[in-house]
Amino acid sequence: MISDDRYQERRSDYDVTNRVKVSSPTAVRQAVADIFADLYPDSAFDPVWLAFLDFERVFGGLDPSYHGVDTAYHDIQHTLDMTLALARLIAGYERSAEADDRLGAERASLGLITALYHDAGYLRHRTHDRASVNGAEYTLTHVSRSAEFLRRYLPTIGLERFVPVATQIVHFTGYELDLDSIELDDPKDSTIGHLLGTADLVAQMADRCYLEKCRDRLFPEFVLAGIAIDTDADETIVRYRSGKDLLAQTVTFYDRSAKHRLESNFNHAYRYLEAYFAEENPYVVFIKKNLDYLADVMSTAQWHGLRRRPPCIMPDPDGEMRMTELALERIHELADSQKIALKRKNQLLPAYSL
Repeated sequence: MISDDRYQERRSDYDVTNRVKVSSPTAVRQAVADIFADLYPDSAFDPVWLAFLDFERVFGGLDPSYHGVDTAYHDIQHTLDMTLALARLIAGYERSAEADDRLGAERASLGLITALYHDAGYLRHRTHDRASVNGAEYTLTHVSRSAEFLRRYLPTIGLERFVPVATQIVHFTGYELDLDSIELDDPKDSTIGHLLGTADLVAQMADRCYLEKCRDRLFPEFVLAGIAIDTDADETIVRYRSGKDLLAQTVTFYDRSAKHRLESNFNHAYRYLEAYFAEENPYVVFIKKNLDYLADVMSTAQWHGLRRRPPCIMPDPDGEMRMTELALERIHELADSQKIALKRKNQLLPAYSL
């Protein structure tokens, strides 16, 4: 019998310290504001504060131009959790860097605002995206869509000067561009990009319910995105047959891709969390616990051990169920048309920051 004691104390919608409710924009906004004030006591937090308020409005479905977020894995909690992780990474970096290498308040603001909208590309515009039924359909292009969102949004809050950098560093959270092809004039902008990409990766993989969310929420997103079952190729390819199948490939993906990003592409930026906490990095601890637990589940075939039912933070209370139903309909359509070939592609797709 697999023990689940490692999760008993931490609540499902709280951060790795179990002190900040990452399903609450208000709680995360205040936690980030406190970190910012400690780092930059003489600098205004107003632009980031405003960006938080706009984030809550747009992702919450209160903006007349956009449907609220309807991707169950990439929900409001994910963005807030990631933004808090970035604030901590920035703090750890600033405390470790020489005076001339510090990022400063303006560049920190740039990173935090980009974090809040790094997944804006999943949002469906009420006019331009009428043909889509769920934001997951934009998975393969959502980072470029997020960059375009930032290009339009930043000037509305007086930050048009951030546009050239924000639209580049947001790509550190995705796979649409080769990271080595991202060209930034100032090394400090590359640093904030590395911190941004690190925050996105470690926050979701350290989530208390990461494994359940991959199985129950990420897999349906991949179905709707055409990733789980690819019908665009000459031969239909089934990459993930189920959420359980996606999980079975997670450890291999981490070893082959995610670990390389964290240690090489992002230059071990996760180490700045140790400087922030002045002790063991809790994000790394929870990532290891998740992967170890998954390996245990796979070796014993006790999949029932993954029994968490975390809250899904989106404006539609039935949004997760609707997304799952849409994914099932898509699978049935493909099966009925006999398009599904029983062939697996050996190449593993990135399955976390898409």
